[in-house]
Amino acid sequence: MDETLVLVVNCGSSSVKAALVGADGRHVLDLSVTGLGSAPRLRVGDSEGEVHAPEHAHAVAAILDALDRRPALRQRLVAVGHRVAHGGERFTKPVVVDAEVEVGIESLVPLAPLHNPAALAGIRAARVRLPRLPHVAVFDTAFHATLPRRAREYALPREVAQPLGLRRYGFHGTSHEFVAGEAARFLGTDPDRLRLVTCHLGSGASVCAVEFGRSIDTSMGLTPLEGLVMATRPGDLDPGVVLALLRDGRSVGEVDELLNRHSGLVGLVGTPDFREVEARASAGDDVARLAIAIYTHRIRKYVGAYAAVMGGLDAIVFTGGVGQNSALVRHRVAQRLEFLGAALDEDLNRDARVDHSTRVREISEPHARCRLLVVATDEELAIATRVRRLVSGGHEVKGELTVPIAVSARHVHLTERSIATLFGPGYELAPLKPISQPGQYAARETVRLVGPKGHLDQVRVLGPPRQNDQVEISRTDEFTLGVDAPVRESGDLDNTPGIRIEGPAGAVTIPKGVICALRHIHMRPAEAEALGVASGDRVDVRVDSDGRDLVFGDVLVRVGENFRLEMHVDTDEANAAGLGGGAVGVLEETGGRARLLRRG
Repeated sequence: MDETLVLVVNCGSSSVKAALVGADGRHVLDLSVTGLGSAPRLRVGDSEGEVHAPEHAHAVAAILDALDRRPALRQRLVAVGHRVAHGGERFTKPVVVDAEVEVGIESLVPLAPLHNPAALAGIRAARVRLPRLPHVAVFDTAFHATLPRRAREYALPREVAQPLGLRRYGFHGTSHEFVAGEAARFLGTDPDRLRLVTCHLGSGASVCAVEFGRSIDTSMGLTPLEGLVMATRPGDLDPGVVLALLRDGRSVGEVDELLNRHSGLVGLVGTPDFREVEARASAGDDVARLAIAIYTHRIRKYVGAYAAVMGGLDAIVFTGGVGQNSALVRHRVAQRLEFLGAALDEDLNRDARVDHSTRVREISEPHARCRLLVVATDEELAIATRVRRLVSGGHEVKGELTVPIAVSARHVHLTERSIATLFGPGYELAPLKPISQPGQYAARETVRLVGPKGHLDQVRVLGPPRQNDQVEISRTDEFTLGVDAPVRESGDLDNTPGIRIEGPAGAVTIPKGVICALRHIHMRPAEAEALGVASGDRVDVRVDSDGRDLVFGDVLVRVGENFRLEMHVDTDEANAAGLGGGAVGVLEETGGRARLLRRG
């Protein structure tokens, strides 16, 4: 039995929380120092007392002192994980901390002034005390690295935005990813099959649109100021408000202080504690009631917006201190969402209690199409899991795997019914040449694709016929046709756009089925076993080409007895890497082991 422990350190603006997490995911010991800057108190398990900790470094030292008094636990430590709020464009995965990484985290302090300085102080203090252990930084922004450009970019001049890194990054990614996985497990399916809105509601708060396991939009942006109303931050503001404050004579520092520390619930009601706001509202305080109305209205607005972005919802997930504990907030947010199929069961909502032993409770009515869930987040467990994966190197590889790469041009798969309409009754496709996977072929037939903006001629039909019509195009083709095709695995066609297909004998307009194919690798079970991967996993593949070397990330693994080892990319991806005929890639390795990005 693996009895090793990972120490997870989470330095907030006024507290430091820590946990010893076992290989089985159990919290062996929780520790914290709260009240930094006022009346610090150290809590170790169920014991609590005063402590001298005016700053984060002192708080971390106090926590490590407490561990030193438990040598049996201290000796089981194998690594330390640190939560860092902002990773910018550079840090999109967990990294082992060294001096260079520290400098990189420090450079991002202006984007997260409440959080990155605290995290950096904690990292430095812990590295001094535990110099022989690997220290790993896990970034809140990393899960949102998958944001599409339309959700990531601000409408600013590129020459202004790019040098300063002015774009949307998103936060609370560790929590959003964790609760999405827990929700999927509760629903008996995989995150890659769900459209979720996850609501992390605590002192900081954000909403995330999780489409098929990926963050595609989130309420926080360049900094944690954007989005929802929070304990001390206002969330969405007209930029003119900032200009008005500056024109009124306030300095940049004063505006920064106002927006980060004196707005939100504190600005509206005078307290950051939502429990107190609820108590005052119950006692008849109109200001507190207004604050709750503003707070929940903003959340509900984002939920509705993200349902529109994803074309529907399978579940809405509440987590975080407020999301897990406030039945009132859940009730107010769920109001008027029946049109999405989200029907709240008031009794279940009132009684819902979640913790590390019972992580998920459902609060929707039995007939609800969109499920309402309360999920206990566990960022410490999520961080510890990533730390273990990184320091252990992931899944063992018994040798380097070289993967042939095939470039897949735009093409269509047709049903027998569509073939008859496009080419004539009883028509059978004529094979032109076999393609990579056994039993499949490029047909002699081509069709014309007609979109809202333009058309594409001579688009190859692939055989044999399928049960559903499917059109696979590249991003460049999207602009030509004027359609917005999501990145999907072949066969995953729900909430995809349709298109008109024209053939020599007629035309069909399919209501859905246009996708940009997710880059993927076909492999046999023996090859998957050798790599320690399974169908649905995501891996990195390195490509060495003439002057255009790159690593393809988020490559889907597809395993089947009849598959032939090959990676498929579209023409845009091939052009970006300068790939020609006979191209190969190498499964990326870290310390002799395959880099596995996410277990399916």
